[in-house]
Amino acid sequence: MISPTGNFKLYVATKPVDFRKGMDGLATIVEKEFDLDPLSGAIFIFHSKRADRMKLTIWDGTGQILVYKRIEGK
Repeated sequence: MISPTGNFKLYVATKPVDFRKGMDGLATIVEKEFDLDPLSGAIFIFHSKRADRMKLTIWDGTGQILVYKRIEGK
């Protein structure tokens, strides 16, 4: 389990993103559209058009982590 320690910030994209994008594509969105540094240690959260999938990108100091979550029905 990856568990961030200390103070960290969460940024949530309010518009859906193209879920074919990987960590480099999402980092580009963070830089260009959010005007933020993807290597800042913050957690950036993106969702799909149907809002049933999430991707999180996190820089842990040694590399970028991409977490993918598919939310199942009840």
